[in-house]
Amino acid sequence: MKILITGGAGFIGQHLSKKLLESGVDVTVLDTLETSSDPTADVNFIKGSILDESLVSRLVQMNDQVIHLAAAVGVSNIIDSPLRGLRTNIIGSEIVIRNCAENLKPILLTSSSEIYGKNSSDSLSEVSDRVVGVPQKSRWSYSDSKAIEEAFALAYHKENGSPVKIVRLFNTVGPGQVGTYGMVIPRFMKSAIKNSEITIYGDGNQTRCFMHVFDAVEGLLKFLEADSLSGQVINLGNPQEVSINDLALRIKAIAGSNSEIKYVNHEEVFGLGFEDMARRVPEISKAKQLLGWEPTKTIDEILYDSYKYEMTKL
Repeated sequence: MKILITGGAGFIGQHLSKKLLESGVDVTVLDTLETSSDPTADVNFIKGSILDESLVSRLVQMNDQVIHLAAAVGVSNIIDSPLRGLRTNIIGSEIVIRNCAENLKPILLTSSSEIYGKNSSDSLSEVSDRVVGVPQKSRWSYSDSKAIEEAFALAYHKENGSPVKIVRLFNTVGPGQVGTYGMVIPRFMKSAIKNSEITIYGDGNQTRCFMHVFDAVEGLLKFLEADSLSGQVINLGNPQEVSINDLALRIKAIAGSNSEIKYVNHEEVFGLGFEDMARRVPEISKAKQLLGWEPTKTIDEILYDSYKYEMTKL
């Protein structure tokens, strides 16, 4: 089995590549390395962009199936470079999806909980409404671009019968994630270990749900292997909800830190008119029913694994 992973040198891609290699899969990774580190050892690495259609076409034809992870990531990255995000997530993704369709190659598309925007319902199922802000606020361009990406995939499935699967990942975290683009756990953890200020954006009462990358990879592999689920959209996430204030306190306790907590307005960091969501909780009954999957790692286990990883980097 030969699998192409676009964006495979990123945080999730590296963990996924290792699992696939362990199972005997021949893995090819396509990545620009703009927001990634060096790829996992033993993969066939190609440095390049999903916007390079001739390259994408050649790689799709050489592999049996595709896992599409490549995307512009991180709130700060999206705010600072909205054009790059839109081009990558819409134009680049259409190139990947279309080439898979033309060559009848199955594709597993990784989408995002950002799809749901500001919808703060008790839990978000695969058919929950999208609630997003106006285009003038580039905060929502990522949500829109991922929705269009999904729409392309589903359209190719409907009109061409293309073998397409879509997974929406909720806040995937764990060892190896970096805080460079605003990811909250590595950012808090590094500050706590150094006993420097932990900076919370907003009042800290907003809640999030974090999924260990180990659980995410297990879910992705189960979905990948489920041949009968073409055309399906499935949430993968951990419904355990935690406030950002509580998250900071848990991280301080794990690190034995005396860091002070500082609060800043979102607009001071991301610019005038920035909008955030109060909460975002995944509804995962579909994953349980169709994949036999549910998360196994608690928030404390996630934080401890992240702490151990950061300590190895000192």
